[in-house]
Amino acid sequence: MKKLVNLEDAVSRIPDGAVLMIGGFMGVGTPPRLIDEIVRQGKRDLTVIGNDTARQGVGIGKLVAARLVRRVITSHIGTNPETQRQMIAGETEVELVPQGTLAERIRAAGFGLGGVLTPTGVGTVVAEGKRTVEVDGRDFLLEPPLHADFALINAKRADYRGNLEFALTARNFNPLMAMAAKTVIAEADDIVPVGVVPPDAVGVPNVLVDYLVAKERSHG
Repeated sequence: MKKLVNLEDAVSRIPDGAVLMIGGFMGVGTPPRLIDEIVRQGKRDLTVIGNDTARQGVGIGKLVAARLVRRVITSHIGTNPETQRQMIAGETEVELVPQGTLAERIRAAGFGLGGVLTPTGVGTVVAEGKRTVEVDGRDFLLEPPLHADFALINAKRADYRGNLEFALTARNFNPLMAMAAKTVIAEADDIVPVGVVPPDAVGVPNVLVDYLVAKERSHG
């Protein structure tokens, strides 16, 4: 049976300076309880890998607003003025990566590959300082894999072994990130008995999940 941990204990395992992959697309599929607890515990100097920094007060945007992020690797920051402000002021380092390239770099880490060959960025400033590989007369950039210390992912349902099911497009980056991190911490809207999540609906198998955040008790 997968070990359940309470929220505070789960986040206490994340040290300052950790590299975090955080699932989600504009906050959809981002683990809200884990994000809020990171802010409460005041983790510092984080490197965050995610599709975007959402908006102010939403998802990864909460970490940015709390000044907990030292570096962001993401596909865009256009919807979060605070991320833009911190980047321009030199307070936060931002590495912008095309969305497809970002996904494939994460996948490469999870699958044990040495990198990704992509034509995106060839002949532009994006190519500066990067290796170029010729294949069949065509140039490609070699983009390295992205690894993380922790992946923080959100699921619609989990069983008590840690098998995860996602709701439609809220799946987004979560399964890829579960493959690419040393430690996976998952939270789910519901935790159900083993067997309730159909095998075909499992988006992340329990073998990849290290910790599953227990549900909060509700009263009334």
